[in-house]
Amino acid sequence: MRCSSRYSELMLFLHVQMRWRGGLSLKCLLFLVSVLVGFEAVPISVDKTKVKLAEEQVKEPPQSVDTGLHYDRYLREVIDFLEKDQHFREKLHNTDMEDIKQGKLAKELDFVSHHVRTKLDELKRQEVSRLRALIKAKQDIEGGKDMMMDHQALLKQFEYLNHNNPHTFEVEDLDRLIKSATNDLENYDKERHEEFKRYEMMKEHERREHLKTLDEDGRKKEEEHHEELKKKHADHPKVNHPGSQDQLKEVWEEADGLDPEDFDPKTFFSLHDTNGDGYFDEQELESLFTKELEKVYDPANEEDDMVEMEEERLRMREHVMNEVDTNKDRLVSLDEFLIATKKKEFLEPESWETLEQNQAYTEEEMREFEEHLAREEKDLNQKTLDLQKQKEELERQQEQLNAQKLELQQAVEHMARLKTQNAEPPAEHKGEQIYL
Repeated sequence: MRCSSRYSELMLFLHVQMRWRGGLSLKCLLFLVSVLVGFEAVPISVDKTKVKLAEEQVKEPPQSVDTGLHYDRYLREVIDFLEKDQHFREKLHNTDMEDIKQGKLAKELDFVSHHVRTKLDELKRQEVSRLRALIKAKQDIEGGKDMMMDHQALLKQFEYLNHNNPHTFEVEDLDRLIKSATNDLENYDKERHEEFKRYEMMKEHERREHLKTLDEDGRKKEEEHHEELKKKHADHPKVNHPGSQDQLKEVWEEADGLDPEDFDPKTFFSLHDTNGDGYFDEQELESLFTKELEKVYDPANEEDDMVEMEEERLRMREHVMNEVDTNKDRLVSLDEFLIATKKKEFLEPESWETLEQNQAYTEEEMREFEEHLAREEKDLNQKTLDLQKQKEELERQQEQLNAQKLELQQAVEHMARLKTQNAEPPAEHKGEQIYL
């Protein structure tokens, strides 16, 4: 996925896993995601007698990484072309990640070759055209086909490029692009926590609503069953602190099939740095927690929620990243890993509290959530009532129009009959001859 170049670090820094999209329910979609992640987490078969350290492995060229951002293609194409410029590539390799995030690298754009600048101009014009087409399509869908469109005003919502200059790619464009992507991805964990909190509150809300439909005996049985499931879920083996010696040794023994007495951090890193680039990325870290999660979650058990399992996995990854990733580039280097294995927290960690010990929401948040749902339901009911009234009014007006149409038709027929009668000669004159 990535080589050790600064270019690859930047691309992986901009990596984010998108979730909870599409028409499936949140719970079903995340269950599918959890199954896929579970497949990826299965340890590969390795001949442990032929383990080679990361620096001895053949380096593969970096692959394009889909960040999941709506401007991912534009982002990757810009960085790919910048990396082709020798001056910029050298600056990228020698610039600290924090300086990149602060926009210092963007100033080097003035020194890239004319060919690259021309290509960047073309990429920006294509992106502006794409955004305008999207805006136009959105407006058409919303029924605004006959309205005048201010593309410049609408483009302001896209902060990752300078909309005031749609023709050329400048330093400000590169600065905006890096800062926007950085900000979007760094907010991912926060947004994910909020989404999970809403999921948990909705699940509890639906349970409470179900209780309201039961009689007293039914509610009592349901509550007893709910408490029984909670106890069964909480009854599991001890979960090791993520990233601790005990946790890694368990992976070393059970997943890698090695003697725990022979545990060696450097060899462990090499075994689980699956692409051999000298770093643990987020996906490689998350795969290390599968054994711990299997202690708590079983998809065959009614009491175990696979959405909660994935939240637990990500909590573990987030914790290890916060503890070990000292330069905050969303990667764990071999040096960072080895330094962490010498700390007290690695050798004598505190106990790890799982999700059942850390409720995702407070009762106050739950109350506000239910009030929000009640308001939404009230608004929806009011809109339904208004639409029903509009329907009835339209039906009444249609009936009036039909009645008027019938009256008009009858009047026309009556006039036609009168006209016919006036055109015929009187009956007493029929057959009479006129003499002079």
